[in-house]
Amino acid sequence: MKPKSLMVMLFLSIGTISFAQPDELTPEEQAYRDSITALNLENETIANSQEAYNKGIQLFSEKKFPAAIEEFRKSIQFDPNFTAAYYNKGVAENEVEKFDDAVKTLTRLIELKPVYSKAYFQRGRSYQGLNDYIKAEKDYDKSIQLDASNPKAFYNYGTLRFLQLDYDGAISYFTKTIKLDENFVNAYNDRGSSHRMKGDYTKALADYQTAIRKNPQMAFVLNNIGTTKSKMKDFTGALAAFNQAISIDANFHLAYNNRGVVQMNQGRLDDAVKDFNKALGIKSDYSPAETNLSGVYFKRKEYKKALDHANKAIQMDKENAAAYVNRGMAKEMTRDMEGACEDWFKAKELGSETGKNYYAGNCGN
Repeated sequence: MKPKSLMVMLFLSIGTISFAQPDELTPEEQAYRDSITALNLENETIANSQEAYNKGIQLFSEKKFPAAIEEFRKSIQFDPNFTAAYYNKGVAENEVEKFDDAVKTLTRLIELKPVYSKAYFQRGRSYQGLNDYIKAEKDYDKSIQLDASNPKAFYNYGTLRFLQLDYDGAISYFTKTIKLDENFVNAYNDRGSSHRMKGDYTKALADYQTAIRKNPQMAFVLNNIGTTKSKMKDFTGALAAFNQAISIDANFHLAYNNRGVVQMNQGRLDDAVKDFNKALGIKSDYSPAETNLSGVYFKRKEYKKALDHANKAIQMDKENAAAYVNRGMAKEMTRDMEGACEDWFKAKELGSETGKNYYAGNCGN
């Protein structure tokens, strides 16, 4: 390229000299002139591609992902072999959850650069977003094979195992993540959640507490500490954790709902109602809070209100098994036994052990 660049400068510097007309040129002169024209066009195309790419990077840094995607698309249009533009376009598409587009972009990148570990990692993210776990696993495996020093690849593989209910596998990958990066706070949190799903609350709590020591401002970790302590019957500790989570994030609807559950189980029904209503005030379609309000009013023997809140919960989420259980209980108390059995049967179908037991005890097999 250097000799050609020099030729361009010479050509520009003698611009006052007139060239012969095309039909007067010898074949050698025509070939020379064609090469100069092609080189100038190539340089202009590369400059345009780089300009669009730079705009995309700036927009990406500002989290203006759709606009960034468009600039990266322009960059690729000018230079179809510009691998960095493909990579950043794919990442931006993942950020806005355009996973199908990201798969196409990153697949083309992998065709151009088959040993690029980050491309496999990002495409794994895309497949995971599409719930195609088999392809996601293959890409994470390939990413790790090409670069075993990337903690994010192990972490994402761990989340994939967690989603597939393989908690031992998840723990293994989160542990590998932590070995590579001891300050990867989410890995501690998610390993804790894996232990909690296995019923090992002591280990879960230890991981959550490590995470919160490393970053005291993570409200969702404090919420996890609260729910774990609730399972360990440490209700005072649970309330303290939920209170701390809410002090960090006053709009954390999960913490209000979970604090309300502890209040309800300790008989502070008025406080529980306030917490459930606060959760709904933040997230108006949060079905578990309506289910819990149904439970409060059932405890108060206000069965009509219990029925109304269970109905609202089911309207919000037709797969909410607990809401069907509660509605069945309210129907039983309002002498609608047929309706109660229908609700408990539905809860049983959705996997509720409580629904199964109520149906078996009151309605048949």
